[in-house]
Formats: sequence, C-alpha cells, structure tokens
Amino acid sequence: MKKVIMMAVLASFAVSAEDVYDLVIYGSSPAAISAAVQAKRMGRSAVIVSPETRIGGLTTGGLGQTDIGNKAAFGGLALQFYKDVAAYYGNPDHLAVQFPVAKKRQMVSECIRKGESKWTFEPSVALSILEGWEKRDGLDIRRGEWLNREKGVEKKDGRIVAITTLSGKTYRGKVFVDATYEGDLMAAAGVSYHVGREANAVYGETLNGNEPNYAKFHQFHKGIDPYVKPGDPESGLLPGVEPYDPNFKPGDGDKRVQAYCFRMCLTDNPENRIPFKKPEGYDEKLYELLFRNLAIGPLDRNGMPWINSGMPNRKTDTNNRTGFSTDFIGQNWRWAEASYAEREKIAAAHLKYQKGLMWTLANHPRVPGKIRAEVSRWGTCKDEFKDGFGDGWQKQLYVREARRMVGEYVMTEHECRGKRIAPRPVAMGAYTMDSHHVRRYVTAEGYVQNEGDVEVGSDEKGRRFPPYPIDYGAILPKRAECTNLLVPVCVSASHIAYGSIRMEPVFFALGQAAGTAASLAVEGSVSVQDVPYAALRQKLLDAGQVLEFVQRK
Repeated sequence: MKKVIMMAVLASFAVSAEDVYDLVIYGSSPAAISAAVQAKRMGRSAVIVSPETRIGGLTTGGLGQTDIGNKAAFGGLALQFYKDVAAYYGNPDHLAVQFPVAKKRQMVSECIRKGESKWTFEPSVALSILEGWEKRDGLDIRRGEWLNREKGVEKKDGRIVAITTLSGKTYRGKVFVDATYEGDLMAAAGVSYHVGREANAVYGETLNGNEPNYAKFHQFHKGIDPYVKPGDPESGLLPGVEPYDPNFKPGDGDKRVQAYCFRMCLTDNPENRIPFKKPEGYDEKLYELLFRNLAIGPLDRNGMPWINSGMPNRKTDTNNRTGFSTDFIGQNWRWAEASYAEREKIAAAHLKYQKGLMWTLANHPRVPGKIRAEVSRWGTCKDEFKDGFGDGWQKQLYVREARRMVGEYVMTEHECRGKRIAPRPVAMGAYTMDSHHVRRYVTAEGYVQNEGDVEVGSDEKGRRFPPYPIDYGAILPKRAECTNLLVPVCVSASHIAYGSIRMEPVFFALGQAAGTAASLAVEGSVSVQDVPYAALRQKLLDAGQVLEFVQRK
C-alpha cells in the first residue's frame, strides 16, 4: 500500500511546472505571506489565493498591540516583520503626530538601535510593510478569491490536486497550505478537526472544557439580575444569557468557542477622529446588563470597559476588558462551519453590537458621566481601514479560534506547561494559556456570570512558563487523510493550548515552517509527512527560526 501511495506522489510531481504551482496557499493571514516568501526564497513557485482583498489578517486588521509573551522566542520572518516596523518608525517623519519633541526623539532612538524590533504599530503601517514584501519578493497574490467549499477541492489518491474558487478559477499545485483563520481548505479536503472545547478527560488536561471555577477576570459585579424584568424569570432572559444547566459539569466539553470582536484603532486627535455614531437598528436591550453593572459601581479599578493601548501617532489598539465590553459573547459559535452568507450576518451583528456599545458608552444617560466624557474623546480614524465597512471600521473580525485540526501531533496544556516537549519543533509558542469568555449564563443562585476566560501563564509557585516548542506534526494532517497539505494557523491543538499558540508572531513563524516543509516536499518528491525532519530543522535554523528557548542569565 505504501508503495502505491509513493508512486502516486511521484506521478503528481511529474506535472509540468507551467500548469502546476509548487505551492498553492489559501488565506490572507501572516502565515500565508511568510509561507510564500519562504517558498520563493527556496526557488519554488507559489500563489496566494486570498479570499480577503486586504492581506495580513489581524496584523493589518487592528491588532497593533502584539501579544507576544517573550520576544526571544521569535526569529526568521516573524522577527523581520517587527524589525521592519522599527525601521519605519525610525524615520522621525513617521512619528509626527503623537509625541512632543523630547519623547519623539527618545522613541526614535529606541527604534533605530541596532537589531531593534518594535511590536506596536498602526494597521496602515503593517499593511504597507507586507505589501512591500509582496513587491520585494514578487509574490503572486490573487485577491478576492473565495474557495468553493462544497465542490472546490479536487483530491486523488489522498492528495489535493486542485482548488476552485467561487469565481470559477482553478489553482493546481503540488503542495497546499491552509493559512486561513477558519480552516476552510482543510475541512473541505476531509481533514479531521474539532470545534469548541474538549473535555479535560480527552487529553488529560485541567484547563479545558467548562471552567466556572476560573471565573475570576472580566466578570460582572455579584448579584446582577439576568431577567428582562428584574426578579421575574417569566419575563425571559436578557439577550445573550443562557439558562442555568445543572448537568453541565466543570471540565465537560462543548461546541462553544471564545468570543470575537473587532480590534478598534481609535484616536483622540480631533483632526483625524470620527465620532462614534448610533448604528441603524440600535437595540438598547443588548446593553441592559452593562447598565445594571454600572449602576452598582465601576467596572474595575481602572473604571473603563476597554484596554486602550497606545499606538504611534496618537492612535490605539482597543480590545475587550471587564465583564461587559467589546467581546460579543456567545454570538460566534456558528462561525467556523457557517456558510459565507451566514458569516456575513454574524460579522454584521458583531459590528452593529460594537458600534452600539461605543455610542452607548459615549452618550447614553445611564452610563456614568466620567465614562461618557472619556469615551467620547475617542473615535475611529479617518486614515485607517479605508477598505473597510466605512467610518474607520475594518472588515477583519477577530476570529480568535475556529476549527482546530486533529493531526499527526496534538499540542496540549502539557506542552504549554513544559511537562511534555515536542520532539520535532518548527516554531515556538510564548504566550500564556489564554481564552476569552465563551458564554454568559445564569448561575445556580440566579445571577448572571461569564464563563470561559482562562489566563494561566505560571505554575502553582508563580514561576512563569518559558516558551515551548511547537511540533511539526501539529501542522500536518493525518497521513491517511491528506499527504500534501500543511495547516499553520488552525493547528492541531486542544482549545486551551491553542489559546496560547494563536498569536500573530506564531503564525508568521508557522507559515515560514510550512513554506519550508512544502518546498522540501517538492524537492524530494515526498509527502509532507515524509519530509526529513533533520533537513527541515536545518533549513529553518538557516532562515533564523528559533526552535528552542535558552534562558538568558
């Protein structure tokens, strides 16, 4: 049987280079870009079939406050991107808006220091850098091409032969890379995957599944009533609240995924600010829990319902914080497997909710004056996301988690804690095990509570977990399912391990690993599972990839 499969592999590589790309990469995330760059550098032909017209995913979609953990865990193209950010801001003309002269000089000095990288940036700057890579490396990017998920994947003898998009275009390749946040190509190719939280028992974990005992952060005040009419269950639950389920035990698995939001790029610069507007069809009931929470007291010691991280040029990366914020909890569970039309509706609902939230915080009389005064100083940016939904809102929803492949090697809590070491590292993870809330429900006592947030980055003695290797098998499907596909974003990992892995620098690194492995598979006329690890490791090290963490003294 193995001989038959190998003959099929070799036959497929005999196709003319005029007709078949060495790599067909589907997606627009950083992993798509780095996979293509690496393939080109190794002398391979590659095409990026990008459903989005804007490349870069979350890196160009508002996530300027890079979630990183430990910068020493990254090299190669990942580090190069952040060095390019530093080089851009090393030009004083590129920091003209935000800082007074003294502070500007200090920041410029920090940016241009030898070997410096910078991990905070404007979305437009990230886009210009990646588009610069596109021109520099001669990347072939076909924008606005959406995979036909029902009939668009042609397979033969366990290998993908071609993919076809909704426009009718067909792309033939020797090796394919799924670099989407949703895992659409791998799913259409019949590769095993999971959506939601596994039970703790599946992989012997402690932080997976239902985790009400970790309900410590981003919570409501105690005693918030969940009913339309306070104290009256017959009036029904407020929007987004689940009823109490006595049969759902701690550690049980489910199909829920952590909440999504739009990472907002805001400014308080009057010349660049677009004030928050009440969206059409505004529904005040969506914010009733916010009003009730605020009536008891400040949301937390800082008093504000967001993380408003400063970016260059008087802008921000604004993200979720506290019990009621930008995360539209519980409204995204269908996203991973939803049709394109249904995803558009889910994204539109998230946009309407978040626009309504920001207008509410800035204007509604039931919001304390201090919060209204602060929020109303801010707005979206006139000079960002001109290709978005309008008024400074981007199209890239923060898909924190969707499908996760079940592949040759499954990354789990054990690897994140350092209790088990991946034997074939191709990149490093460095962030805490981190999940946003997945649901909002009624407790046994009859109050509302959020559930699903986990933030664990240290052991019982408070010692931080060091960066950990990610195994090659985590980007490989099972051999019996597909022998020429690599999956560097929807990697093979449990829910809680993916909560650590799911960071943009990691996707840059895993994309480079996928591009390297694919190129070696083409060179050796072998399946991706049979790429010699020693050769892969050496190529990655030659490219500057970090594959092990050495603690600095």
